[in-house]
Amino acid sequence: MFIETEATPNPATLKFLPGEAVMGDRGTADFTNADAAARSPLALRLFGLPDVARVFLGADFVTITKSGDADWQGLRPQVLGAIMAHYLAGHAVLGEDAEAAEEEDVDPADQEIAAQIKELLDTRVRPAVAGDGGDIIFRGFRDGIVKLRMQGACSGCPSSRATLKHGVESMLRHYVPEVVSVEQVEA
Repeated sequence: MFIETEATPNPATLKFLPGEAVMGDRGTADFTNADAAARSPLALRLFGLPDVARVFLGADFVTITKSGDADWQGLRPQVLGAIMAHYLAGHAVLGEDAEAAEEEDVDPADQEIAAQIKELLDTRVRPAVAGDGGDIIFRGFRDGIVKLRMQGACSGCPSSRATLKHGVESMLRHYVPEVVSVEQVEA
């Protein structure tokens, strides 16, 4: 098994591509600590390494955010080894009861507008964000304000707020006149 690594715009995060499906078409999973990772054997294994602060599972990649002043030179080979060991052992990425749907806050009168926003995010924004090792999740739409959550490499990235305001907000306002602004929300 050959696992590629890619840098991301967030210097604290690396993207690991195992050459196999990670989440596939099941969406994404973002874990901020070992307790939150209880539903993922892969994430638990990765949190067992020193200096792993966040684990994000994408369709065909894993992004790891290191803690503090940790050095990628020492941590990268450990992460590669953990991912390889997980896949070679044939373990599942997520446990059987791992479906955890998050609720969206959308005014019932705005369901059609919310559907337009989600379509634009899915077709124009998410592929680019996934290329950087992250994801953007629609969390709600009320009173003209779109609420989005950044995951993976994008969470905590110095440029994520600028991307939301100058890129995503501008695009959404252009195509959906009801959009007034975009706000980033945490889990």
